[in-house]
Amino acid sequence: MRAHHRNDVDTLTDVIYEGTTDMTEGAPTTARLRDVLNRAGRVVIVEASPDEANSADVAQIVVTGAEIADLARMLAIVDGGTGDRCLCDGWPTIMVHDATGELIACWTLHHQSGLRGTGDCDADLRDGPALTEWLAERGLTGSREVQAELAVQEAEEDRRRMRWLQGAPAGLRDAAKDLAHPPGDDLEAWAGQLRDVQARLATLIHHCHPDAIERIRVLLAWAGIPAREPGGGLKWYDMAVQQQLLAEDPDLILAALATSPSPAQLDGAAQLFGSLDWTGAHGRRLPEPVRSLLVGHIQAAGTDPMRFRLRHGYYA
Repeated sequence: MRAHHRNDVDTLTDVIYEGTTDMTEGAPTTARLRDVLNRAGRVVIVEASPDEANSADVAQIVVTGAEIADLARMLAIVDGGTGDRCLCDGWPTIMVHDATGELIACWTLHHQSGLRGTGDCDADLRDGPALTEWLAERGLTGSREVQAELAVQEAEEDRRRMRWLQGAPAGLRDAAKDLAHPPGDDLEAWAGQLRDVQARLATLIHHCHPDAIERIRVLLAWAGIPAREPGGGLKWYDMAVQQQLLAEDPDLILAALATSPSPAQLDGAAQLFGSLDWTGAHGRRLPEPVRSLLVGHIQAAGTDPMRFRLRHGYYA
């Protein structure tokens, strides 16, 4: 492996953060990007982030001649940019050299769908999949492999969300569907919509289940769904249900579990009583008979995370 040259890496880092000459100000546009590529003698594309671009063992291609114009078409962006910058370093790295060999631009792809370095913020590609295929046809298959992995993950996320929606109580499914809607590019707007839906959900659950004990049991069963998900963890929609439970009287929650709780309700109880919100306010210990019911459930049919928490002093 060829050793990294610190000066080379510093040059790349400087260019990627300072931007292309005359492009450090203003929003990114396709016209500005093509102006740079019109001055290119060669373009080196490396399947690595800028700080690894000089490594000898990473795949790379050199684009020259008419293929630079092809690349320019593939790199067309949505004018104006996103107004934001991704926190990751990004890859592949695209290094543009002029006819004398001088490095005049260094851009990075982000999530195979955005481009950095063409203005004062990142910009979405007009056709990320087309660029991915263009690179793969020339031997750089990393982006295509990542896209395939992301597609698998997205499909599983959709299936997980559908399982949660199918478990939503009657009368709450429309609100649940809105609550489970994935975030878009405008996270601030999405967060505002999420708060509105959570408030609507609280109103609906009280309307559909005015009796507190019944309402808590319904929420516990719903809150138990993520406990059986193979990936573990809580999504934003799972946490919204947990917040509804945390808004209930804790003594009534314990009362709702004291008499013949279902396995699904005990799953929800394990999630709730293991949460930082609950333990921070009420501690880890549970009163009888809830303690014995929950411990027995975990010992008989609990998940690994439930058993882990039990071994480390939760519930008991």
